[in-house]
Amino acid sequence: MNKSELIDAIAASADIPKAAAGRALDAVIESVTGALKAGDSVVLVGFGTFAVKERAARTGRNPQTGAPIEISAAKIPGFKAGKALKDAVN
Repeated sequence: MNKSELIDAIAASADIPKAAAGRALDAVIESVTGALKAGDSVVLVGFGTFAVKERAARTGRNPQTGAPIEISAAKIPGFKAGKALKDAVN
């Protein structure tokens, strides 16, 4: 499912116009992104948790030459599915 299909599903489920569903989805994505940028986590009970994880610096290898390269530390977004979502999928 891509973004436009998700907007169509939201519009049909909530009985609202597609334009309003698109704005609502954009607002949710923007809010989650803003919270993660601020270092907060977003918990949607039953669905899951969005959180920022720290990835440590490490040494990698250039696949063409085999030479070692330093990969710097980074913050990455992560998602952990909630119990209700896991149960719905299984």
